[in-house]
Amino acid sequence: MVIEFLKFRVDPSWRETFIQKDAEIWTTALAKYPGFLGKEVWINPNDPTELVLIIHWKTKEQWKAIPVVDLQAIEQKFSQAVSNSYELVESGEYQVRKFPFS
Repeated sequence: MVIEFLKFRVDPSWRETFIQKDAEIWTTALAKYPGFLGKEVWINPNDPTELVLIIHWKTKEQWKAIPVVDLQAIEQKFSQAVSNSYELVESGEYQVRKFPFS
């Protein structure tokens, strides 16, 4: 499994709208692509402007196979819905390794 990590700075007055529109627009769109396993939204209780999205992908190849034009169209629709009230401040990729526990 591969994790896509996205940290955003969101205007606090738009936070709930951002979360709702992210689910409606991004999550719905990504769910149509092979390899999408799910998404988590992490809300920082100490910083109302910080949101982290954790997107689970079966493989990096499936994640990266999404056409750029599709991603641009989804992003345009999303940014219009939330009035550009956010900024991507960090992104990353992580591999998940599971260890057996006795």
